[in-house]
Amino acid sequence: MNMNRDDVEKRWHDPAAFRAAVTYVVAVVVVAGVALAATLLWHSRVAGVLVPAILFVGGVGALVQTYRVWRAEGTWPIWQGAGWFLLALMLLCLGVPVAVW
Repeated sequence: MNMNRDDVEKRWHDPAAFRAAVTYVVAVVVVAGVALAATLLWHSRVAGVLVPAILFVGGVGALVQTYRVWRAEGTWPIWQGAGWFLLALMLLCLGVPVAVW
């Protein structure tokens, strides 16, 4: 690994980290999708609250992983993007519990 790489450098290339982040995001979205399906199927407000909660916890988990990768001097922007994507998706899903009402 090149220790002289600047954090603002735009040539990040780490296929393994990218695959790990994408796998993480897909897993979180699938779990949130299962909660959404349960919400629609059973009209359950509890399941409706779980949708944004799962996305929030997943986003925070990705941002924690960002910090851990940064401390190890790895390609942390990949994980930061995953975290912000999940948090933005959580904001879009905040209306799910209200829709069940």
